[in-house]
Amino acid sequence: MEPVGPAQRGAVRELRLHLVTWNVGTASPPPDVTSLLQLNSLGPTMDMYVIGLQEVNSRITNFLSDLAFDDPWSIFFMTVLSPLGYIKLSSVRMQGLLLLIFVKHVHLPFIRDVHTHYTRTGLYGYWGNKGGVTIRMSLYGHTICFMNCHLPAHMENTEQRLDDFEKILEMQFEGENIPSTLDHDVLFWFGDLNFRIADYGIHFVRESINNKRYNLLWEKDQLNMAKKKEAFLQEFIEGPLQFKPTYKFDLYSDVYDTSEKKRKPAWTDRILWRVKNLCQHASKEGEFSEEEQTISVTLNNYISHMSYGISDHKPVTGTFGLELKPLLSDPLVTLNPEGEWSAEHDVLINYSAVPEFPSSAWDWIGLFKVAFRHVNDYVTYAWVEDDEISSNKDSKQIQPNRTLIEKDLSQEENSWMQKPDNLESHNEF
Repeated sequence: MEPVGPAQRGAVRELRLHLVTWNVGTASPPPDVTSLLQLNSLGPTMDMYVIGLQEVNSRITNFLSDLAFDDPWSIFFMTVLSPLGYIKLSSVRMQGLLLLIFVKHVHLPFIRDVHTHYTRTGLYGYWGNKGGVTIRMSLYGHTICFMNCHLPAHMENTEQRLDDFEKILEMQFEGENIPSTLDHDVLFWFGDLNFRIADYGIHFVRESINNKRYNLLWEKDQLNMAKKKEAFLQEFIEGPLQFKPTYKFDLYSDVYDTSEKKRKPAWTDRILWRVKNLCQHASKEGEFSEEEQTISVTLNNYISHMSYGISDHKPVTGTFGLELKPLLSDPLVTLNPEGEWSAEHDVLINYSAVPEFPSSAWDWIGLFKVAFRHVNDYVTYAWVEDDEISSNKDSKQIQPNRTLIEKDLSQEENSWMQKPDNLESHNEF
């Protein structure tokens, strides 16, 4: 997919998003995730992968190591996706909760204001074994929010799950100059939400599953029941549960729990979404006009993946089409090529910025290898202000420190890339 340009302003574009939720039960990554990420799909490639994991190994030795270095799951997904043209846009970790977002390079100049947050709800908010982690952004000018939650377990804790989710909604980005969670144009809510199947006994539930009569169980699904009563849930949409309940399985099998506890199967692992403009116009008669609807979400696929057995949960994925009218058509910064580089000549970089670009003394330009994994995976970089040699109203020119890059010019695959602003605490491009 090519970036939007001036000739395409106002045109509706569709981006393909693939969301994953998986309680991995402290296990290590599996050998292969081709089917999980639909990498062999014959359709168009994904524009964005959003991966929410629960119960990532958070023993103290593992967690301290992961604070200093990328955790094994992040490294694993970067290794899979970076050769395919994706970079890790952002991530957020809270003990066992991990949220990763990967995006195609072509969209980077149009993604801004990326922020992360987490809310603990375990032990009355003092412990992060339960709660929510969130990444929000502006995507082509539209505000998008992704929330990965792990809510309290057990059949009897429905009210606690609902209370915790309300708390997470209220506390995300509290006090920051960011829209509240529900004020985003689109909000995706997913994770191990831990809602169970009420009333029915285990034999009826298992028999219904064996006969693929899932509809008999939908009305007693605690989340479906709560959506009928709780106003704040009624604006969330979910696809049909046309797959087996994803909890609880014996490891490395598709057999439900055979332990002494014999947990009743349940759809604990879910993906829901909420579109703000649909909520605002719900009270109006008839459909609102095409001009009013600048963004819409279509669910293309909502399935579980039974072949993965590293934990007692099966992963669930949702593939979405995100149709939007770009509100943002020009990148903040445009880099202009200067021909081939060699160690015999000084390196020059020309760039131009739009007038509203929030420049900073911390701005830098990085040299990246093709198929780099994340924004800090640079070979070297240059400070924009320190290395500037000329400037006019249309463009600026900088000359990086030659000694810093000579050793890298012999590499066959190097490319200058623009990093969108606000991916970290300052602008880099």
